[in-house]
Amino acid sequence: MYQLTGEFECKMDVKGRLRLPTSLIRQIGASNLSFTLNRGFEKNLMLYPKDVWDSKTKEINQLNIYNTKQRHALRYFYRGATTLTLDSADRILLPKSLIEYAELSQDIVLFAYHEQIEIWSKENYEAIIAAEPEDFSVIADEIFGNVKLNGSDGSDET
Repeated sequence: MYQLTGEFECKMDVKGRLRLPTSLIRQIGASNLSFTLNRGFEKNLMLYPKDVWDSKTKEINQLNIYNTKQRHALRYFYRGATTLTLDSADRILLPKSLIEYAELSQDIVLFAYHEQIEIWSKENYEAIIAAEPEDFSVIADEIFGNVKLNGSDGSDET
């Protein structure tokens, strides 16, 4: 579907409008100007192109509303979800409640990966990046060390 990528520093205006970078819009495609915004897993927001949101909701809607944990997950996932469309200046208007949740101010970082875009306050993004481990290779080994890639079993044997 998409392979979004990039970090973009942006400014939010006093009305809560955020202009999406042209290079990011190109990655999404000019024909897909509708999005859904909701709360992220940390103090950030998640912006999904409409077709990605539709796919995500099909997944989450498989949860059982009669199971307490799953019902809570459904509520949290949908809480604050808002449909947005780019205006003629390539801006989206962020709802005040979501701005407050993510502690957004004028300086914003958009972090695009896979099919979604994380929206962070610059301060919170820098803090989470600063908390990265010194040796990412250890984490990569734990996560990907046994993954089979192109017929390989993930071992170091030569």
